[in-house]
Amino acid sequence: MPTRLLRLHADDDVAIALDALPAGTATDGLVAAADVPRGHKIALRDLPAGAPVHKYGHVIGVATQPIAAGQHVHTHNVGMPPHGSGASGGEPVAPPPVPADLPRTFAGIVRPDGRIATRNYVAVLTTVNCSATVAKLIVRRTEDEIAALHPEEVDGVVALTHGTGCGMADSGPGWDVLRRTLTGYARHPNIGGVVVVGLGCEVNEVAGLVDEIDVPVTSYTIQDAGGTAAAVDRGIELVRATADRLRGTTRTPVGVEHLVLGLQCGGSDAWSALTANPALGVASDYLVGLGGTSLLGETPEIYGAEQMLAARAVDDGVRARLLDRIAWWERYTASQGTTLDGNPSPGNKAGGITTILEKSMGAVAKGGSSPLAEVIDYAAAPSRSGLVFMDTPGYDPVSATGMIAGGAHLIAFTTGRGSAFGSRPVPTVKLASNSDLARRMSGDIDLDCSGVVESGRPLTEVGAEIYRRLIAVASGERSVSEQLGVGGEELVPWQVGAVL
Repeated sequence: MPTRLLRLHADDDVAIALDALPAGTATDGLVAAADVPRGHKIALRDLPAGAPVHKYGHVIGVATQPIAAGQHVHTHNVGMPPHGSGASGGEPVAPPPVPADLPRTFAGIVRPDGRIATRNYVAVLTTVNCSATVAKLIVRRTEDEIAALHPEEVDGVVALTHGTGCGMADSGPGWDVLRRTLTGYARHPNIGGVVVVGLGCEVNEVAGLVDEIDVPVTSYTIQDAGGTAAAVDRGIELVRATADRLRGTTRTPVGVEHLVLGLQCGGSDAWSALTANPALGVASDYLVGLGGTSLLGETPEIYGAEQMLAARAVDDGVRARLLDRIAWWERYTASQGTTLDGNPSPGNKAGGITTILEKSMGAVAKGGSSPLAEVIDYAAAPSRSGLVFMDTPGYDPVSATGMIAGGAHLIAFTTGRGSAFGSRPVPTVKLASNSDLARRMSGDIDLDCSGVVESGRPLTEVGAEIYRRLIAVASGERSVSEQLGVGGEELVPWQVGAVL
């Protein structure tokens, strides 16, 4: 009989069930003591209570009770080890060589000031939640006519709204994060023109925000416009005029070294760490190898695997900066009465992920094996090319928002349970970790990466396929989420600090 288990390392205490194993199933010298769902773990040997549980050759938890060979290994009998200890750094692995036949250029948009774009949007940016409805009404009444300009290289109009901007201090970490996020979106090269709409009495005043944007914008407040209806009418006029100015924008060959790629995962399952994440890591290595930049983030989702990244830091300062952010998150979660092991969601656990350590091993794989060049704050722009770590929460929309504000031209999003995520004005390319998901949600998935396990496709082959797809989308080919019109509600700045 063909094997029904996948053992990832010779020292592992568990294997992964490639198919569902009903109780009593005999395979690979084991008998399943209870039902083991597809993608979940089965014990390869007897483990006493308190023993470390190894997967990937690293500790992913400790046995909270005796575990016998053949038992289902999951949240009912495995917990976090003390101090969150997980993977050691080990020796860094050299990135794979870049295949000679991969494209070195993409069809990009070169702005007059030299910035490089992958899309050409008109944006209606709000200073405060109080002007969000006006912005959305402006977009609702102009989106069809602006979308009709796509053949003339205008990709559309997007409302960049959020849930804050007032009831907050006008200084401190929360203020800095909000302003960095909003100015990052307004300056993003994928935005060809910006209309800023405020209420008129908010803490995050229009004038102050516009002064920090440093690119041409038009702005006004609802109070000065004479109320909601008048503000919508004025916004419609400004959006139409901006879109008309952007007509005829052209694309030209640009080196891939100008690309910034955001690496995201959401709705992860046991397959994510085996297929989509490491395959995306290969694509990231190819981009970095050609001079581009990849942004890895979701700090709570590298917890326990941070030493694997730290071992790849280009210098001691970068290493110390990464470990400092981990320590901050430990203090932050403790102050909120929780722990970083609260990160795996119910969906993650249903998909076979037991602890944050196990999840982190897979999440880090998105960053490939390139050296870690820099560690930056949320929504900050990288100052170096290469693999860069951005300190973001693990919550997908918040993390992706920070990466886009920091200049990401594309988001590559891996998922095992399924995601309906989009990120206008930046395209999202979604990668399925397993064939079941790719079939069930085929209308949301750009690429199926399941072949790495299910048919033995080499990671380098799947990574090259992802890279080519990313270059095609950067050149103007629409991703699935763009075709669906998804991405208008996913700007979610990280809210840090008191709501007053």
